Amino acid sequence: MSTDREMPKYKSHKVVRALKIAKIVKDSEIEVGRKADGSAMITPAEDGYAPFKVDHDYMARHKPYVGGYYVVYEGGYTSFSPAEAFEDGYTKI
Repeated sequence: MSTDREMPKYKSHKVVRALKIAKIVKDSEIEVGRKADGSAMITPAEDGYAPFKVDHDYMARHKPYVGGYYVVYEGGYTSFSPAEAFEDGYTKI
């Protein structure tokens, strides 16, 4: 790849669903003595939403952390976004 010129810029126009993450409890922290499966429970920062489980693949691929956003795209693809990037790119509708 040539570094002589800037890459093209793109502006997002996607509509997503997202919850800010208040707490993450990894499976290995839930019950001592039981084999962990690499999943985790995410507790949303927004009131009215129950904690939910994400699988090992999500945790390994996205490496989510408290303060960022759990994001679901149209079609069901789930992702993670750091707070600054998400808040700079999306406005609540």
